Amino acid sequence: MIVRIMGEGQVRLADSHLTELNKLDDVLLAEMETGDGPGFRRTLHLLLDKVRDLGEPLPDNALDPSDLILPSPDATLEEVRELLGDDGLIPG
Repeated sequence: MIVRIMGEGQVRLADSHLTELNKLDDVLLAEMETGDGPGFRRTLHLLLDKVRDLGEPLPDNALDPSDLILPSPDATLEEVRELLGDDGLIPG
């Protein structure tokens, strides 16, 4: 799976990591629903750090289409709400 972090680039991520990422995504959704701004910011950074750690960066000139687009680390709660699908940011 190709994942783009807005403003940073793309990484190739094995599907086997989705379960782990979904746990953070669930926490992020709960924090968004309760309006927990500090918790949201912390969990968003944890999620993006995990994607960076588990993924293999693609070259900047790679033209592979992204399977998943994640917000930038400085995205606001409102901006992330606009990106959410039925399953959150991470499918599954």
